[in-house]
Amino acid sequence: MSRPYPLIRAALVVLTTCGLLLGCDQQSSSSGTATPTAEQRYAHKLSDKNATPATLALYNSLAGLRGQHMLFGHEDSLAYGVNWEGDLDRSDVRDVTGANPAVYGWELGGLELGHEKNLDGVNFKQMQEWIKAGYNRGGVVTISWHMYSPVSGANSWDKTPTVHELIPGGAKHEQFKSYLDTFVVFNEGLATTDAAGNKKYIPIIFRPWHEHNGDWFWWGKGYVSEQDYISLWQFTVRYLRDEKGVHNLIYAYSPDRSRIDLAKFESDYFYAYPGDEYVDVIGLDNYWDVGHQANTASADEQKAGFVASLKGIVRIAQRLNKIAALTETGNNRLTIPNFWTERILNPILAGEEAQQITYLMVWRNANSAREKSEQFFAPYPGQATAEDFKTFFAHPFVLFESELPPLYQ
Repeated sequence: MSRPYPLIRAALVVLTTCGLLLGCDQQSSSSGTATPTAEQRYAHKLSDKNATPATLALYNSLAGLRGQHMLFGHEDSLAYGVNWEGDLDRSDVRDVTGANPAVYGWELGGLELGHEKNLDGVNFKQMQEWIKAGYNRGGVVTISWHMYSPVSGANSWDKTPTVHELIPGGAKHEQFKSYLDTFVVFNEGLATTDAAGNKKYIPIIFRPWHEHNGDWFWWGKGYVSEQDYISLWQFTVRYLRDEKGVHNLIYAYSPDRSRIDLAKFESDYFYAYPGDEYVDVIGLDNYWDVGHQANTASADEQKAGFVASLKGIVRIAQRLNKIAALTETGNNRLTIPNFWTERILNPILAGEEAQQITYLMVWRNANSAREKSEQFFAPYPGQATAEDFKTFFAHPFVLFESELPPLYQ
């Protein structure tokens, strides 16, 4: 069910060969101009000046699609569905549309404790295989981490003040570094070696310490000072990037919309912002404006809030020369008729600014038999919004995996 995309592919070829500059870099024997490096070829830089060429290419490819296309993503899409588990090549999204999501979300909670499976029951070794498969098909990988507390030992929803003990000088700082080391090992397990013996790493949009302006995680507002949160983020980046030499990460910052007043969007958004040199994606987790049960505003008011929040992150991203993304969203159990077109797509398409977001990702579809609960954010065959989702899928603005142009060149 894929659609042709000759203009997209042509545009990406131009972007990658011309480097998004005013003129193409050309090697000239008369001038002696050297072939430009990947860092020189692209207008959009990453916080990691030593980022791998593929990682930098992905970032610039996403930037190049802005205003024309938006990638659709889904958490744990390949691991299980509402009515199935154990199939190694399946997704609810593909069961409905015939195509996988363009962006694959994965979660590391439990990795730091040496668990075989993450907090949602996904085997880490199999996760690595799914990550490789999605990447090899041209998809995009994003990873979050609901880390267990190194202080209390409880999960990320624990309220024990923790962060002050993890940052440099804290009593649990060395243990925290050992937790980060588990990701370094996990990341090494994703690497391949070419014929020349060079390691190739899969670019990952890494989204740590998300929704920090909420009060539901131990790194959230109320359990950590603003400065200590900034220190936590900055140390995480420096440790992975500078001490451990991890250079395939694109760092996504993602506060929660429910704790942002639209009347003072920017000041609220920048609460505990770690700094431009530590952030690549201006993200937002927004369940609030797309039918959250606690939001009593009318549908029209929510749509207006949704658009305003997207415009807010786009304006910030444009000013900082970064990309914007809806890093988490969705309506649990999809209780709103025509959700995909009326609550997501049409508001985004209503104005040029909102169309600048690069991707959106909805949360997971819990396996009902295993988890004994009803939680899903993408439709499955027979679900009430499945036909509307097909309309969403068919719109040229939205890209799924089978429609992606080359993103890593």
